[in-house]
Amino acid sequence: MSDVIDLRRRRIARGAERAFRNWRKRFNEEFAVDTTFEGISIHTLAFLALGKEDAAFYFYDLIMNVRGMGSGFEFNMLKPAQKMLVTDQYLFLLDQARYACMQRIGWLQSRPGEEFTIVELIENFDVVAPSLQADIPVLAASHPRYDEFAALRTIEKESFIRGLIPAALDEIERYSSTR
Repeated sequence: MSDVIDLRRRRIARGAERAFRNWRKRFNEEFAVDTTFEGISIHTLAFLALGKEDAAFYFYDLIMNVRGMGSGFEFNMLKPAQKMLVTDQYLFLLDQARYACMQRIGWLQSRPGEEFTIVELIENFDVVAPSLQADIPVLAASHPRYDEFAALRTIEKESFIRGLIPAALDEIERYSSTR
């Protein structure tokens, strides 16, 4: 049984290595199977979170390579069910990148999923994503709107956090261009 797990881990590591090759070339920094959103530069994190240019490609490429579905260049050739899987994972990772940005600039105290590597988030998507999506990031007490957040019912807090994303993206774009 351990041989099967080792083969699976090796396949995932090779897929991540292939996908991260494009990330290394584009972002000029090191990435590995154990890379977390916290471990990447603010410039790369901002690029991914802002979703500009070809940011989606880098997520698609990583997802597809880790899952053994080919490269991100082949996204449009996937079957509809596979495209939906990749798109769902992309949107999940985009949220994770945005929450990591909000945490990096001090807007969030904590966020669900921060303990996982990017590859683990992809590899275990079916198990991890539902529980992480059900958890709500915690706004930092130092945020100017913290009292408003704290007064909300639990069901309203996710919408509140998501409502902060556009302002956070503006802030992260300014922050990353000055660093």
